[in-house]
Amino acid sequence: MTSIRGIRGANTVNDNTPSSILGATRELLLAMVRENDVQVKDIVSIFFTLTPDLNAEFPALAARDMGWSKVPLLCAAEIDVPGAKSGCLRILMHVQTSRSLEEIRHVYLGETALLRPDLAQ
Repeated sequence: MTSIRGIRGANTVNDNTPSSILGATRELLLAMVRENDVQVKDIVSIFFTLTPDLNAEFPALAARDMGWSKVPLLCAAEIDVPGAKSGCLRILMHVQTSRSLEEIRHVYLGETALLRPDLAQ
């Protein structure tokens, strides 16, 4: 049976430049689809957030550059919580899958594994 599931992911972005934002986004998207055996046709939508210090580019552009032009994409800024980790990209990908909640593999790259050690691989 197929269900809609959310896959979480996060990555650190080294610099507030378009190339750093797009590179970190591409790396994370590829890891998320690889770890969960996702086909692009099964992606329902993707929600991207960046910490307020990252504003040089929309991370959704990385998905478009990868040819994912039919997938609905949305970008937003994270809430600016004092003391929160800066330089952080987060993704919530909604997919059609036969995997159970327990079988979904969330992906935390770079320093973001500290954000959710309960979900990081």
